[in-house]
Amino acid sequence: MSARPQLQPAPDPKPVAPPRAPQVMQVLIHTDEPGVLVAPARPNTLIAIHVGRPVQLACKRAGSSHSGTAIHGDVDIIPSGTPAIWENKQKDTALICSLPPALLQSAAEGLDLDPSRVEIRNRFQMRDTQIEYIGWALKAEMERGYPSGRLYVDSLAMALAARLLQGHSSLAREPEMPRGAMQGHRLKRVLAYIEEHLGEDLSLDSIAAAAGVSAPHCKALFRRAMGVPVHQYVISRRIERAAALLRDGALPISQIALDSGFAHQSHLARHMRRVLGVSPRELRNTLR
Repeated sequence: MSARPQLQPAPDPKPVAPPRAPQVMQVLIHTDEPGVLVAPARPNTLIAIHVGRPVQLACKRAGSSHSGTAIHGDVDIIPSGTPAIWENKQKDTALICSLPPALLQSAAEGLDLDPSRVEIRNRFQMRDTQIEYIGWALKAEMERGYPSGRLYVDSLAMALAARLLQGHSSLAREPEMPRGAMQGHRLKRVLAYIEEHLGEDLSLDSIAAAAGVSAPHCKALFRRAMGVPVHQYVISRRIERAAALLRDGALPISQIALDSGFAHQSHLARHMRRVLGVSPRELRNTLR
């Protein structure tokens, strides 16, 4: 049994950078097998972004508990010095960002905040599009072998720390959903439906039916909640699933394309090159 707060790397990980100073953030993809584990307190603040298929999770930490379905993009924030008990019903994969105190202190000073007055909030399976965007940018950079260099990663780390302070600390107001956006359980239900049927011929009508609203209404609500059109979100998730399968290295690219919901291999290649700037074969060679 293992748990994501242990930050044990997946096979052949590529760390963001060798630590050169206390402010360096560590990022990795970590997979937990089903089970229960008591995780000790850690000196760093952890941000865990769920990756992939929905998973039933339960967690107790900081005097609070939560259980439910973790959907791709759900965010957990574990403040420094916070032990936790995790229970995973299925295999769980997460993008882990470990932020040292010095990084948060530097970000606070840059925002003219008093670091001694800032307390990071404990968060369970919440949505935050800004944290997601930064996380996916870090993930893409990591998977491609860090072609943009240390400065790019350091900039993303500072942006992530700033968002944590502004949106999820004792000095932040509680987040508000955009007016008219798809909220709460309905959004989770839609995202779970997309994940569970990603390899199939998804339609707006079927997604809207999962939400319990009309197709035009679903289209508008989804964009307000997620910041992107539903079809663009589906394409990006299919590319990410294909990238994960390429990382495993077990299936031929033609089969990966079909399993990820693309009509054929060239269909996958066209979208992957447009979004990631590389072909499936080039990405597989990079990940080896």
